[in-house]
Amino acid sequence: MQHMSARDAKNGFGRLIDLARAAPVSIDKYGRPVVIVLSVEEYERLSAQSEKNGTNA
Repeated sequence: MQHMSARDAKNGFGRLIDLARAAPVSIDKYGRPVVIVLSVEEYERLSAQSEKNGTNA
């Protein structure tokens, strides 16, 4: 998984989108991961898997 600082994500939003389309990206703030950005396709895959397993995402 790629990591990107919140500042770099803000300043390079287009790059963040490109990276997230290929694989989830961890956004770090003050050196700690705070969010994960992922593609719509990956989100839908995980949501379908969650529904199949009977869990809520």
